Amino acid sequence: MLNFSANLSLLFTEVALIDRFKAAKQAGFDAVEIQFPYELSASVIKDKLDEYGLRLVLFNVDAADLLQGGEGLACVPERCDQFKMAVAQAADYVKLLKPEAINVLPGRCLDSSHLERYLETFKENLRFAAEAFTPLGIKTVFEAINTHDMPGFIIHSGTQMLDVLDQLNHPELLMQYDIYHMQMMGEKPAEFIAGHADKIGHIQFADCPGRGQPGTGRIDFERVFSAIEGSRYSGWVGAEYKPVGTTTESLDWLRRQ
Repeated sequence: MLNFSANLSLLFTEVALIDRFKAAKQAGFDAVEIQFPYELSASVIKDKLDEYGLRLVLFNVDAADLLQGGEGLACVPERCDQFKMAVAQAADYVKLLKPEAINVLPGRCLDSSHLERYLETFKENLRFAAEAFTPLGIKTVFEAINTHDMPGFIIHSGTQMLDVLDQLNHPELLMQYDIYHMQMMGEKPAEFIAGHADKIGHIQFADCPGRGQPGTGRIDFERVFSAIEGSRYSGWVGAEYKPVGTTTESLDWLRRQ
């Protein structure tokens, strides 16, 4: 049986973030993840997790302006100091919340002539993050994002993620595999997960296209979930989609599971 976590940045947005922990528990989740938790203090989050018997399994290092169309932090040479401060901020949250993994978003390069330098900067910063989180007992993950939704994103395929892992060769560094993003890039998530489960530290999903819940797009989730369950992957599977209708109405897939 798969272990599902609710991404509180996209699910249960009918209520404020602080109230989504209760909503997730009532909907049947035992674990949650948050893209960027920093609007709440770590102690407030810890209190909510304890109150509802939840685990926080994942959150991201801050990415500055990435979601607003900017380049983010992790790959921009001029922002290395800011990235290191973001890692320190995440580490403070890690010490109290003890997630399974921390995600580093590679970021965008909006001028292709700088791409090689941005890729090298990202790999240096990713190694820095892994070295910072490893002594805390936390895995570091990074993810590929499709270039339709985020033009210029520097890591946008499973092959690229595998290459970065090979180059850095860090024992506590793994991929975060997002089924929606890789389907958008024309990949075959079920096959990739089956072949590389030992290198995946976290999985997320949404249907494609549209990024809604399972059943709103073209992905065969029965096949994908079976592939995950039959693989060596034993971590959490994060529901990170934009509900069509209310979040509660979107959870037929969970009830079937």
